[in-house]
Amino acid sequence: MAELENPGVMPKLIAFLSSLLERVAESNDLTRRVTTQSQRVSSFHGQSRPSITIQSYLERIFKYANCSPSCFVVAYVYLDRFTHRQPSLPINSFNVHRLLITSVMVSAKFLDDRYYNNAYYAKVGGISTKEMNLLELDFLFGLGFELNVTPNTFHAYFSYLRKEMTLLQPLSVPPRSLIAFTDEEASLQQQQQQQQLAV
Repeated sequence: MAELENPGVMPKLIAFLSSLLERVAESNDLTRRVTTQSQRVSSFHGQSRPSITIQSYLERIFKYANCSPSCFVVAYVYLDRFTHRQPSLPINSFNVHRLLITSVMVSAKFLDDRYYNNAYYAKVGGISTKEMNLLELDFLFGLGFELNVTPNTFHAYFSYLRKEMTLLQPLSVPPRSLIAFTDEEASLQQQQQQQQLAV
């Protein structure tokens, strides 16, 4: 999308994505403390919360990964798919950073013609190459290797992000998930937006 190439859009997108993920992680942390609902520990969980904020981490990835801006939207789609396919592994403050670096790396490998290797992403993410390799494998299996993002789905997620960035209103997030669009819903949403533009 040409709009993503605008230099002013990516800082806003990163700020909004980090804010969204922060709220989801905090909500799931609270849910874990309040309920006896089990949350499985996975290779994405750190032993402690990283000291770097989610926004600083996303900015670091954006600065050093040199992937296309579309990768961040697709990484968001992947995170959403992952949380829906792996409901016992909700995004929380112990796993959000590893999920982010992995989702961006996988999206860059899938979308971009040129991308860095796992060792480079490991350095950017502050983890070992061995761990990065393991995270990539676990993430791919967690997604069921469903990496294709249709244009309708991409447009639906990007439109949602753009609308929220424009409104700058707090997002009411269900505690265990992000926002999901099926291809049919994405297509319907796109048709509705086109009809609104035609009016």
